[in-house]
Amino acid sequence: MPSRPPTPGSDADEPGGEAGRSVPDEVWERLVEACEAPDGSAPKEPSARARMVTERLRKLDEEAARGQRRRFRGKREPEPWQPEGRRTGPAWQETEGGGRGGRLGRVGTAIGATAVALALLYALNPSFVRSWMPGGEPGAPEPLPAETAAPAAAPEEELLPDLPTVDAPFAGSPALRWADGADAIVLPEATAVGDVPATAIEAALRRTKRFLVAANLDRRVLMGAEPTEALDLMDPLLGETVTELRKALAEPTVENDPKWMFTRFDRDEVRLAGDVVKVRGRMEVTEGERGVPRVRADYTFVYPLARAEGGEEVARTIVRRSLEIHVPHGPEWEYTEGRLWVAGYGSRIANDVCESGDGFIHPMFVADRYARPAPSGPERDPYDRSEPIAEGKPDEGQCGVVTRT
Repeated sequence: MPSRPPTPGSDADEPGGEAGRSVPDEVWERLVEACEAPDGSAPKEPSARARMVTERLRKLDEEAARGQRRRFRGKREPEPWQPEGRRTGPAWQETEGGGRGGRLGRVGTAIGATAVALALLYALNPSFVRSWMPGGEPGAPEPLPAETAAPAAAPEEELLPDLPTVDAPFAGSPALRWADGADAIVLPEATAVGDVPATAIEAALRRTKRFLVAANLDRRVLMGAEPTEALDLMDPLLGETVTELRKALAEPTVENDPKWMFTRFDRDEVRLAGDVVKVRGRMEVTEGERGVPRVRADYTFVYPLARAEGGEEVARTIVRRSLEIHVPHGPEWEYTEGRLWVAGYGSRIANDVCESGDGFIHPMFVADRYARPAPSGPERDPYDRSEPIAEGKPDEGQCGVVTRT
């Protein structure tokens, strides 16, 4: 008995498919009856209907062959007798390439080559590869734990650091793994120091954090406003220290520039690229002369900035601040309760035109570097927190060369 051929629209019109839809039943029955005639003889001359069916089957075979060739050439096109968009994926997947083994072998080879390429790319630029990982928005690797002691060395530099953009302002920077804003300023556990109770130490720690936030993270201050809260936290009995700072804010000069205490930018020049400032540092309490507790704060702030008129270029400015606060306690000391006794401070600013003397930090973009004379001071990595910074006036080499931003 002859095998039943496929007809238009069957699932077997794919190469290797099983029998599916048949030719019209009445045609098939006539052919079977003719082949099984009692005398065993087949018709000598096919009827007109048989010839029509044969011709139709021949055309279908030709169409199927053409469809297979189209699939091997590239994108699979629907067969002429299939509705546009009809899905026949599973049958096609099982037959392509002469079976699953060959296709899986080729897929395995491709995966292996891709893995080698990714490993090489990760070695060259790990942050770029990390951004492809699940949840890997540009620049979201595992955050660093809080700093509890001075690091032994500067963070490693990437071989091919990513360029920062407005959407990824910390790309290519060690600050990518730092905590955000005020959350990065973690207070140590307050304990009694000499005759000063833990409650007084805790209050001093909290006020120190408030001062750091008001002077370096308040968005209004960053865009040029007067740091009123920070000034109000300072003990007015400090006398000349507070007077000089207020004078510097009102009439800044190169010798008396408030940027060495307060972080401020010219809003007509730049804007913050996003809402995040990255911060890393620590605070500690020790016992000083005559038993007076000293709070030492050392923090680095990384500011991503874009031009005020717009654009995608981001320039980062890195500001490191050290602050020493004394905690006088008892009737033998003259101080104002609830204020900070600022005994000393120091600063380093990376990516600034430096000696502008107008009270603002002026970050340089790519075009600015070509327009200005190259700096000639010593090289310094602004992310290196392994060495302390000097207090008082800006340390030597402040206007030197920074190795990265």
